[in-house]
Amino acid sequence: MFVVCTTCNDKEIVTMKQIIQSFKTGEIWLADVPVPILKPEGVVVETHHSFISSGTEKMLVSFAQKNLLGKACAMPDQVKKVIQKIKTEGLFETWEKVQAKLDQPIPLGYSCAGVVVEVGQGVKGLVNGDRVACAGAGYANHAEFNYVPKNLLVKIPDKVSFRDASCATVGAIALQGVRQCDVRVGETVCVMGLGLLGLFAVQILKASGAKVVGFDPDARRCSLAQELGADSVVKDNLVATCDAFSKGNGVDGVLITAATNSNEPVELAGQIARHKGKVVVTGMVGMNIPRDVFYKKELDFKLSMSYGPGRYDTNYEEKGHDYPYGYVRWTEQRNIEFFLDLIADGHVTPSKMITHEYDIAEGLKAYDLLLGREKSEYLGIVIGYGKSDGTTRVPERKVICGQNHQVTDCVVGMIGMGNFAKAVLLPALQKQNHISLRCLCATTGIDITAVAKKTGFEYVTTDSAELFADPRINTVVIATRHDSHAGLVVKALEAGKNVFVEKPLALNRDELEAIKQAVQIHSGILTVGFNRRFSPHAKLLRDYLAKKTSPAVVNYRINAGHIPYDSWVHDPIKGGGRIIGEVCHFIDFVSYILSAMPRTVQACSVGGDNAERQAADNVSINIEYSDGSLANFIYTSFGSRDHPKEQGEIFVDESVCLMKDFVSTECFGKLGRKKLKGKQSKGFQEEFLAFFSAVINKHQHPIPLDEIFVTTEATFLVSEAIKTRETLLITQ
Repeated sequence: MFVVCTTCNDKEIVTMKQIIQSFKTGEIWLADVPVPILKPEGVVVETHHSFISSGTEKMLVSFAQKNLLGKACAMPDQVKKVIQKIKTEGLFETWEKVQAKLDQPIPLGYSCAGVVVEVGQGVKGLVNGDRVACAGAGYANHAEFNYVPKNLLVKIPDKVSFRDASCATVGAIALQGVRQCDVRVGETVCVMGLGLLGLFAVQILKASGAKVVGFDPDARRCSLAQELGADSVVKDNLVATCDAFSKGNGVDGVLITAATNSNEPVELAGQIARHKGKVVVTGMVGMNIPRDVFYKKELDFKLSMSYGPGRYDTNYEEKGHDYPYGYVRWTEQRNIEFFLDLIADGHVTPSKMITHEYDIAEGLKAYDLLLGREKSEYLGIVIGYGKSDGTTRVPERKVICGQNHQVTDCVVGMIGMGNFAKAVLLPALQKQNHISLRCLCATTGIDITAVAKKTGFEYVTTDSAELFADPRINTVVIATRHDSHAGLVVKALEAGKNVFVEKPLALNRDELEAIKQAVQIHSGILTVGFNRRFSPHAKLLRDYLAKKTSPAVVNYRINAGHIPYDSWVHDPIKGGGRIIGEVCHFIDFVSYILSAMPRTVQACSVGGDNAERQAADNVSINIEYSDGSLANFIYTSFGSRDHPKEQGEIFVDESVCLMKDFVSTECFGKLGRKKLKGKQSKGFQEEFLAFFSAVINKHQHPIPLDEIFVTTEATFLVSEAIKTRETLLITQ
């Protein structure tokens, strides 16, 4: 069911419906959201059918419906982080961040089929109109349109319907489990658990020439398994059945597709498997392996990872980097493709497993079924999106959320809605008086539509061009991934907007130069999210050090904490690395309190076996400032997160200043005594106040542009100095 906005000749311009759940309350609703934006390495698909994975989605929606205590008990590591934040940031500020995190809507679904309507420039072999099956949480959603990266979709064979193809992702999970069993023709396999995965596995095993025993306590599922080809099916007495079936030798393999917290499936698997047999777990079961039987039989125990190699690898799933065919024969994409071939050849028949089908307009009834609100036996559940009538539908990437606000001197459009934006920037933005919130933009509409309605934005869009073209918007807040910052800053300035951009300003000199040229041509105010310089602690230190008569020596230690090395933050293209992405904060802070500019840079990083990786965020940096002061920055990911993140020491004129994590600052010695202590205050609120005041009152840039540019250049030189071990001069 589409929401028609307008018509353009013979084309419908439509927004879309999508099923979303609140992680905070567990509420599930059908939302009107803008169509996701097309990216270079993927396509936009108009969905014809999507498939509900009853096991996985039931677990997900049930968890979201737990109360706060229930969620906390299930995530003890997160609770520990919250307690640490309360100690440093205070109860109220931490509670706001926790609520922002919990308020994040969840897109439901991960398996669908439809027609390609837009193709990214980096995609080969697909054109508009191609029928495709799609995979991936966050991509193949229960939505009328989906953006899907190219490695997460395959063409549908002509013989296969959209309805049957919609289950291909779930089928690929079963197929990967069978591959892990490494079954040979004529071998015997027991499939424990005859839900969707188990029944798909039964059919795949039979197609591979195996003899199959099916086991499930549900007699109806046993009957269906037998209809689908299982050689023997039982709901009890499994050990005796497998003993007879294998002529007393034990089965060659056991594939556990059950969903239970019990350890019984693993224990039973040990009993029924032959000596040197294989046990593979695909489902969610207890895994306290009984050592005695597994040891004496020398059993292989394996886990099957979702739908195959490539899963959870961002290089594969998001960037489209395929694995070499000769070395990784069966990737997740190739598994999905082959599963569709099995359907086309009649070896797998999804239609026999589909028990319920709903139109998207009534899609919430499917979750009433999963949660037991509707009493009916179910297995495969499909959502349909209406028959194609040949009309070309133009994806609409704008949705109106509220009434027009009163016109003010500062009308804001915000781009980006990641965790930091939601937890820190948006709450600070809402507290600003005398501004109007007009447009919220992000690449997908899942988060932004719900957030916009709560925070008062007038409309949302997934296309930043819509925001830049809006004549009412005179100010843009950019909080996107680092690689997009410079390009968006330039576009915003060219559109005549004032710009607040989160750090870093740019990832390389070409981007920095483009921004400099844009600033010279266009008159908008530009500032970067160097919030620390706006903290009350920074002001105290700057005023105190203004009295100094000699250069200072600064020691700044940053206990940054570990970020996994496969995170986009470390990616030189997407994130720029932690030096450019975060160290800019601390260089700017010291520049501000010294009232001086960086002049030369030296740097070195740790060595050792993992030097290449660890060097990215374990560095010692020495910077000489224009007033002769010296600053040493120790930035490390090796420390414990239980220890405060930042600590600064300044030594000057027989005086000492100590700043501890923006919670307390103490200055004493010949220059006098100053002290500030309270809850953590890193300057976010003050930063926005200065920026919007400059916009409304037409003041100068809140941070002098030459200071922003020099700080950015200094971070580039740090990365170069690590490689050259030379002292580098800043030439800005």
